[in-house]
Amino acid sequence: MQDKLLMIYGANGYTGKLIVKEAILKGFTPILAGRNEAAIKQLAIEHSLESRIFSLDNEKNIEQNLNDIFLVIHCAGPFSSTAKPMMQSCITTKTHYTDITGEIGVFELAKTLNSQAKQAGIVLCPGVGFDVIPTDCLASMLKDKMPDATHLALGFDSGSGMSPGTAKTSIEGLADGGKVRRNSLITTVPLAYKERKIDFGNGVKNAVTIPWGDVSTAFYSTGIANIEVYIPMSPKAVKNMRKMNWFRWLLSLNVVQNFMKKKVEQRTKGPNEQQREKLRTFLWGEVSNDKGEILTARIETINGYQLTYITAVEVAKFLFEHNQEQPIEGGAYTPSKLINNQLIFKVPSTSDVVYQIGS
Repeated sequence: MQDKLLMIYGANGYTGKLIVKEAILKGFTPILAGRNEAAIKQLAIEHSLESRIFSLDNEKNIEQNLNDIFLVIHCAGPFSSTAKPMMQSCITTKTHYTDITGEIGVFELAKTLNSQAKQAGIVLCPGVGFDVIPTDCLASMLKDKMPDATHLALGFDSGSGMSPGTAKTSIEGLADGGKVRRNSLITTVPLAYKERKIDFGNGVKNAVTIPWGDVSTAFYSTGIANIEVYIPMSPKAVKNMRKMNWFRWLLSLNVVQNFMKKKVEQRTKGPNEQQREKLRTFLWGEVSNDKGEILTARIETINGYQLTYITAVEVAKFLFEHNQEQPIEGGAYTPSKLINNQLIFKVPSTSDVVYQIGS
């Protein structure tokens, strides 16, 4: 792997630092990159690694820094702003691209660049962490069990909390409303659009739809035309979220967005190592067909942040280990399409899938 260069961009962020440690543990000597010169250089010194400082507002500058890079793991959000220039520069420099987003728009962007990525012979695979990998794999496994499925619901219950970057992304999404897939098309719906009771694997809880990345990715992984994603939420919290629909327009204003993001920076920190070790994630999926048949599945795994740094490096290993005798066709991929739907079982302490007929 040493003759090919790995770059971790946004290495100084909460999740970026975790990915750096895992990459080193797995035998990589990554180049650490980002916009914050002091933070990146300090991190590089700590790990005796090379660093590169550049922003993403000038594609020529990005390309100069990617010209010798085999693969970039992009960790600098919000990806709604940063993914496009990085993807386009990766296509120009023939650099494989992965990131840790959960944003629908980024997955859809990758699909619009599919033909360009094919021509360049590079992989675009956003979402190589949580939540996308576990639910993407679960969706694919359910499709294998019910090939004629027409509806898919996915969900997760995780106590991991949010890093500052994830929290800022969620703030951006409030103004856009909810998202589901209907008849193959991503459709905007009100926030907290649907509510139902779900046993994610740790008891029945009230749950609500959210505009999560699987609304995009699960369609490309399974071909199922109708998709919803759920998380647990108390009835009171659901009621408060629905009230936000009345003034969603206000949430799109830059002054409001900036105010909320500033509060996030002041108050939000990701979980520490001890907290991460204690947390578990419960994953649930349900498919149904036109005959009225229903199949559910559940998996239990580690917390989302641990999963992200493990799987981000696992996908990198997969790409590095392929050579000219085992070429990977260029293009835009979901994780389960790039590798397979068993990828989730590369994560330590992941349970077997438990299937159940009926909801």
